[in-house]
Amino acid sequence: MQIGGFVKQSLIDYPGKIAAVVFTQGCNFCCGYCHNPGLVLPELFHQNQAISVNEVLGYLRERKNWLDGVVVTGGEPTIHKDLPEFLKKIKQLGYWIKLDTNGSNPSMLEHIIKENLADFVAMDIKTILNATYYSEIIDIGESGSIIEKVIRSIDLLKNSNIETEFRTTKIPGIHTSNILNSVAEYLGKNSRYILNDFRDSETISSYNYIERIIQYEKHE
Repeated sequence: MQIGGFVKQSLIDYPGKIAAVVFTQGCNFCCGYCHNPGLVLPELFHQNQAISVNEVLGYLRERKNWLDGVVVTGGEPTIHKDLPEFLKKIKQLGYWIKLDTNGSNPSMLEHIIKENLADFVAMDIKTILNATYYSEIIDIGESGSIIEKVIRSIDLLKNSNIETEFRTTKIPGIHTSNILNSVAEYLGKNSRYILNDFRDSETISSYNYIERIIQYEKHE
């Protein structure tokens, strides 16, 4: 498990609970609007101080009487094969667990659901479930197989007993009201669907833009 960030106490990341937040490093998507480039772009990993699993678990043991839960986010947590083992250790300490995911690894998600390793899952839905539209956002080329996996993850969550939240970040110029309404209709009235506002800060797109300028100037 690669951990690139650790917030020891948060009142906003797990609804209704005081939680610690663990940020895993690495992601299989490269969304331009992502405001955590240091967790996604390998060339930036060194900017974050490496945090060991033992360090996180040690803190959680000490704070059992002060914290309610733990949020595991990223990056994308489900790309790490040892995620279930990590979640199990957190569970053994008596914490509620919220998992954030992009839904690209339904096999991992299914295992986590079956083993009761998460109490709350928040899943990002980038746009309508169409390969062309998705490719424009996740920037990994042809995304047809990704769409199939995302749909499977949605179905897994909708048919589970786990508290679930689906969410989309509204990107200016990308997400029209028709697109957002289509996503909401696909999920159905019984699903909790949240729209998050785009945060105008350092993003993957802005970092890549700056890097292109630097590389251009080096060759001038």
